Amino acid sequence: MMRNATSSVSPPSVKTSSLLSFPIASAVCACAAALLLAGCQKQEAADKKLPIMVRTETVAMADYAPRTSLTGVIAARTLNNLSFRVGGRIAERLVDVGQHVDQGAVLARIDPQEQQSDLRSAQADLDAARAQLTQSAAAFDRQKTLLAQGFTTRRDYDAADQALKVAQGSVDAAQSAFANAQQNLSFTELKAGAAGVITARQVETGQVVQAAQTVFTVAEDGDRDAVFNVQETLVARTPASPAVTITLLSDPQVRATGKVREISPAVDQASGSIRVKVGIADTPAGMPLGAAVIGSVSAKPAKAILLPWQALTSSAGKPAVWIVDPSTKAVAQTPVEVLAFDSGTVVITSGLNEGQSVVTAGGQLLSPGQTVEISGAAQ
Repeated sequence: MMRNATSSVSPPSVKTSSLLSFPIASAVCACAAALLLAGCQKQEAADKKLPIMVRTETVAMADYAPRTSLTGVIAARTLNNLSFRVGGRIAERLVDVGQHVDQGAVLARIDPQEQQSDLRSAQADLDAARAQLTQSAAAFDRQKTLLAQGFTTRRDYDAADQALKVAQGSVDAAQSAFANAQQNLSFTELKAGAAGVITARQVETGQVVQAAQTVFTVAEDGDRDAVFNVQETLVARTPASPAVTITLLSDPQVRATGKVREISPAVDQASGSIRVKVGIADTPAGMPLGAAVIGSVSAKPAKAILLPWQALTSSAGKPAVWIVDPSTKAVAQTPVEVLAFDSGTVVITSGLNEGQSVVTAGGQLLSPGQTVEISGAAQ
């Protein structure tokens, strides 16, 4: 009976099994995680070692003629500052800025009262001198006749002759004064010396002006200039051709050709530029005074390296390109000196050697030492 009772009692096997399985499961999970992490790291390392597909171009020197374009304005080749030759009050102004005037056209008048008075006085003096000359001539003729008849003395004859000469001198002086008075009266009208356009006006009606004080500025008709403010470094470049192409800024179809005819010897202190005038022989009607134009000229060709702008990257804030090692296919950044950007092309003057392979596409994915696979390399 006791044996049966003992055999029927079972130990708590379920609880013991649960306590033992927990650390085993934890260890299994940790091992699995470690294996998974190691696999990912190996995959990443493998991915990093995969070469990146790029396109390259072989460095070669080429002739490059930089074309410079600048904005300027159309100006008259000859500007005349017009002024009265006599002073006075402006009585009438007949033209204004922007008007075209013909040669000899009256532009303004000053009050002529003073000059008219001077002319009347000169006329009176001339009349008196002529009357005196008439009397002196008659007296001389009488003395001459009497001397021939022996009824007068040589002294009286000489006195009459001297009086005649003095009277003649007085007439000459009076005539000169009268002519000057007439001329001064004509100077009360300001006339255009040549046909052109009024570009500036410095006086108003009623204003008192002095002789030689500028009243109008006239741009004479005829040849025109395109005026540009050019940086000093550009002036030093020698153009391939002396011809300069001029196009109207608002309408590029309006074109002309000119040649540099004047370079200012002084540099503008404010802008650091030099004024250059390009003479235009046959100015189109569509290029009026003051019109904005573009002047273009090509410099003499020079050796340079031309690459697509996509090849350019940056290293330490400076221009650089990726160079491919032909043996290892690994890339490295090389700093370069850029001269200009021209129509999708970057012009490089130093930093590269002929025959080197430069990455022109796919460079944004590269890092130093990265291996690449070249596709479409330039031959």
